[in-house]
Amino acid sequence: MGYNVLPKVITQDEFKKIMKHTKKQSHKLAFALGFFCGLRISEVCKLRPEDVDKGRGMLFIRQAKGGKDRYVPIAPPIRKGLKHLPIGLHKRSLQGAINRASIRGIGRRIKFHTLRHSAATNYLQKGMNIRQIQQLLGHSRLDTTMIYTHVSPDDVKKKMEEIWGA
Repeated sequence: MGYNVLPKVITQDEFKKIMKHTKKQSHKLAFALGFFCGLRISEVCKLRPEDVDKGRGMLFIRQAKGGKDRYVPIAPPIRKGLKHLPIGLHKRSLQGAINRASIRGIGRRIKFHTLRHSAATNYLQKGMNIRQIQQLLGHSRLDTTMIYTHVSPDDVKKKMEEIWGA
């Protein structure tokens, strides 16, 4: 993806529509891990029950991109679903599942990686700072995180009106 191409994102409402058209619990959990925790498809497929630290409220992500390990907070909406680990799916079947569910739910095909982009964008819009998002996503470089965080022109307009008055 070039730097001039804005990543595709979905809203929380669109995510809910996709989830309504998802039957398998393993798919629901996988999609939620992407959307709420910003996990890559490969990270979701590798996640095991022993990687869940309920006491600390963290997921241990082993050997992510670049061979890096990291901890990711367990988002409250996915806590109950973690009992369905491991997902037991390969990347290709999980990508097919999100394709089908998104077409049924929101009328367009999305990639699993869209869930990761959407997590970053939604957290930014809800006030998480860019360094926190960088850590969540496991990026070593801040400019990589910046690509994932889409800020809509409406968000900029709203902020300007807050600053200068409408």
